[in-house]
Amino acid sequence: MIMALAIFLLLGLLLSSSCEAYKALVVFGMPSTSHFHLGNGVVRNLLKDGHEVTYITPIEYKNAQPNLRQIDVSSNFDVLPTYQINLKHLMEAPTPSGHRKFVKLMLINLVVKTLEHENVQRLLNDTNEHFDVVIVEHMMADLSASYATIFDCPLIWVSPVEVNALSIGLIDVLPNPAYTTDAMALYTAPFTFLERLEELWMRISDSYNDYMVYEPTEEAEYQRLIVPQLQKRGRQAPPYSEVRYNATLVLGNSHVSTGIALGLPQNYKSIGGYHIEEEVKPLPEDLEKIMMNSKNGVIYFSMGSNLKSKDWPEEIKRDLLKLFGELKQTVIWKFEEELPNVPKNVHILKWAPQPSILAHPKCVLFITHGGLLSTTETIHYGVPTIAIPVFGDQFINVKKAVARGYALEVKLSHSIAAELKVAIQEMLNNPKYRQRVKELSYIYHDRPVKPGAELRHWVQHVVNTRGAPHLRSPALQVPLYQRLYLDLAALLLVVILVLKVLLRNLYHRIRPKKTNVNIKKKDKKN
Repeated sequence: MIMALAIFLLLGLLLSSSCEAYKALVVFGMPSTSHFHLGNGVVRNLLKDGHEVTYITPIEYKNAQPNLRQIDVSSNFDVLPTYQINLKHLMEAPTPSGHRKFVKLMLINLVVKTLEHENVQRLLNDTNEHFDVVIVEHMMADLSASYATIFDCPLIWVSPVEVNALSIGLIDVLPNPAYTTDAMALYTAPFTFLERLEELWMRISDSYNDYMVYEPTEEAEYQRLIVPQLQKRGRQAPPYSEVRYNATLVLGNSHVSTGIALGLPQNYKSIGGYHIEEEVKPLPEDLEKIMMNSKNGVIYFSMGSNLKSKDWPEEIKRDLLKLFGELKQTVIWKFEEELPNVPKNVHILKWAPQPSILAHPKCVLFITHGGLLSTTETIHYGVPTIAIPVFGDQFINVKKAVARGYALEVKLSHSIAAELKVAIQEMLNNPKYRQRVKELSYIYHDRPVKPGAELRHWVQHVVNTRGAPHLRSPALQVPLYQRLYLDLAALLLVVILVLKVLLRNLYHRIRPKKTNVNIKKKDKKN
């Protein structure tokens, strides 16, 4: 009896120590509501297990618990040029997705401004601060890896986009460009011949810019902002080339139901949908009444949190209202201001509880911009979509959704209302789209554990194993010339050259003897 009690107490002690609360620094500096939702998903799950969380964010986390400390970087809203994502501007000018170098440098600048922020500097300057893990959103800038270097703890990246070459490249070698892209591509596999060439050229171009522009820019900021912090702590600063690839894990906001099946490193974990709360919040009473009274179902229209529907050109607003007024369905349109002459079946909401609307049985169609959060939510709740991609990863998200058979794409143009009308008729009259999204929703939900639980598990695993070195790929330690077997090619070339010289010498040694023999034979005949 005493032995059994001792074993029970020992097991209890071991279990409690393995789930001991840790201190996490979570950094989501992107001034965007959608990225804030992703950051909230991380914070909410860590708080659920009782961990202490310090959260660097430009948007306040509401109803904060005592074990959450927030560091305000709301001035980040002044860093990004918001006019670049104005709908009217985007209809008249090339999309930001075409300006890869501009976007990359802009996001590096955002990371620098976050590090320079007085509230963040106050945290970094406190040499008594300690964290067990740093979790940072990766927005095309590697300098954020420095937080983990300063606090001498494991680094976990959160990739806000689907599986792509850039997110894999953080922890492994870049995947084959014959069937993979980055998040800003305009197409998805399988590629045409020209698309394959374009992707190869893009990889070469990006690698060149990384070597010549991005890494030197980030390394200069590393020397200015990070090295002094390490010296203050009495530690020698490692080379920046080591810091940027020192991640233990990548938690990807991705899932095979919304993306494509690729061979992934052991330390890339797909947890797409972790931002969605497990319990669907009830709709406000007035909105619930609208949806329940819709005899032919509800169409929900939202261009996301960054794009503003109020920025549509006036003629397009009129055309869309006219289109929606002709439909039998009820239309709920997330719109940021009042509209005149709104048809009876159209309801304007300045703010819309999107998950609760999509979860409602009356919701029959979702018209979206194709952001990954919206794409994930439509699969989560099983609602077919019509997508209007505008910038960033929206193009490739929509290409994948169309290829999967649950979405239709409508181009951003001045004739959008006419094209949208055709797409709505096809979507509502053809049951294959709804059937397909239900199939993908089953695939999405059919996991061993829910994505939030998986997130908590892997973060805890990284902390308990001091950085999970057993998950790291050895590929990053192998130089490019070895991965391409250029040393073997050089050796074979040397062997071939040596053989060629030896054979040539042997030939010249044998040839004169044959000539002398022939001359003697001729003399005898004469």
